[in-house]
Amino acid sequence: MHNHFNGAKTVFLFAALMGIFLVFGAIIAAATRSSAFIWIFALIGVASVAYSYWNSDKLAIRSMKAVPVTEQQAPAMYRIVRELSTKANQPMPRLFVSPTMAPNAFATGRNPQNSAVCCTQGILQILDERELRGVLGHELMHVYNRDILTSSVAAAVAGVITSVAQMFAFTGMMGGRGNQGGNPIAAILLAILAPFAAVLIRSAIGRTREYDADEDGARLTDDPLALASALGKLERGVQQAPLPQSQQLVNTSHLMIANPFKGGGIQKMFASHPPMADRISRLERMAGRPLR
Repeated sequence: MHNHFNGAKTVFLFAALMGIFLVFGAIIAAATRSSAFIWIFALIGVASVAYSYWNSDKLAIRSMKAVPVTEQQAPAMYRIVRELSTKANQPMPRLFVSPTMAPNAFATGRNPQNSAVCCTQGILQILDERELRGVLGHELMHVYNRDILTSSVAAAVAGVITSVAQMFAFTGMMGGRGNQGGNPIAAILLAILAPFAAVLIRSAIGRTREYDADEDGARLTDDPLALASALGKLERGVQQAPLPQSQQLVNTSHLMIANPFKGGGIQKMFASHPPMADRISRLERMAGRPLR
């Protein structure tokens, strides 16, 4: 397993969230000449930090409209996850399925004892059981490497930032009419910069965690080529059935095993996933031979 300094990264994310709320409070305090807003936004920040920590798994699951499944409903998922969890001497996570046909999977939660793994209907249809085992091994290693708290909190932080930015854009514009104390210029800047900050926070998690989860998952399953084959199918499947780029899904996209959106240009600069061809090549080198 790999050490990604996730404890330090999580503290950084919480500090960033608090800092952003304090900045928002300071802007309103300056516009209204009332320091009370700094304390109000500080309290909101504390509440958001607590909520993000305890509900990080629920936020990601909800964004994908996923539902828990029983062993009768998803026997292959249960069989694979039970086998790999036992092999790793770790607790078995809760299992969910998202109804979307966009092929993908992700893990979420604050620790291995409170974790969840979700597959979409799309990925369950396009992968065979060997490939699904490779994907689930990858997701379980995100759990065991303690990536999931950092990633889930990043999703929650990004959601809070963009929500507050949208609130500022609306209230700032409305308040600016008739010189009634609003600051539309500040609202426009926040509407632009806050989502940008959310992207930077997601990017700060680092692409290395995907390479490491690929490597560790392949060692857990003893089958690097199974994951390589799955990644190739996922890349083609996402191009055929990408997720809609709603803000809620954008905020959780870094949790998924494959980038769920089509896109290029500036989006590649802030992509949370490394190139799929590089990931496949690394897995082929692990196996000592190419996939085909």
